[in-house]
Amino acid sequence: MAKSKINEAQTSPASVPVFETSVAEAFRCGTIAIVGRPNVGKSTLLNHLIGQKVSITSKKAQTTRHRITGIFTDVRSQFLFLDTPGFQKTHENALNKILNRTVSQAAADADVLLFVTEALKFSELDEVVLKAIDKTTPTILVVNKIDRIEDKTRLMTFLQEMQARFTFAAIVPTSVKSAQTIIALKDAIRPLLPLAPAVYSGDEITDKSERFMASEFIREKVFRQLGDELPYSVSVVIEKYEQEGDLRRIFANIVVDKNSQKAILIGTKGERMKRIGTDARKDMETTFGGKVYLELFVKVKKGWADDQALLRQYGYE
Repeated sequence: MAKSKINEAQTSPASVPVFETSVAEAFRCGTIAIVGRPNVGKSTLLNHLIGQKVSITSKKAQTTRHRITGIFTDVRSQFLFLDTPGFQKTHENALNKILNRTVSQAAADADVLLFVTEALKFSELDEVVLKAIDKTTPTILVVNKIDRIEDKTRLMTFLQEMQARFTFAAIVPTSVKSAQTIIALKDAIRPLLPLAPAVYSGDEITDKSERFMASEFIREKVFRQLGDELPYSVSVVIEKYEQEGDLRRIFANIVVDKNSQKAILIGTKGERMKRIGTDARKDMETTFGGKVYLELFVKVKKGWADDQALLRQYGYE
């Protein structure tokens, strides 16, 4: 299905590029890492750059835990966007150390960096991320959420201040509510990409498998529905994933740290768990293009976010 294909292999480069475009014809393809502190809108921005949901979002800091590649292909270029966890220094458990390493590795591997900050809200943590950027990598400053700024003269002052902090390849004010700013951002990125043929076929939108995406959709609904009632240490493990034609049967465990959290997650007469499952299933059916049968269970694994063996088992490297 065009623009809704999830790669069943974790990485599955196309054997034949979708466009018969040689390097000599100036086709460009490269990786763009999206970096910044938590809650600046990196994942939402990625979804709008791709034109479809590939990365989960919520108001909870560091909802993104994995390096996720979102793929956008047009007749001139293929953009391989790397969504990364928000770099943070608040929690020092093993999980967050892994997430910060994920950010650093993605930035090191990228051809272009998008440093995302929120308009008029440059913090000490923004400064930490900015100072960690390799100045040899072309970096675009993405000033996000400009739709929230009524006084545009304040925005112009902010842009000038940011320009003085770092030698950016470009500065692009953006809002996911404005398609024109998303187009402008792609136009700023394109000339910075290497001359290279496409790596993936034109209908692929991510390098992640449906199994991975299913676990992410469930985790997003947990964060969105429970907000601050549950702490950060919630994970989702797909125990069984079966497909017969267009029907997918998915059985998943939601892993929490304490028995009290299990009760919160299930809710009165299981109502919360039912809502989480219903909303996650709808996202899966939209993205996968078929019916989904979903069963959810809750497991308690005390201290899992500091357990290296469990972190590896749950897919955190």
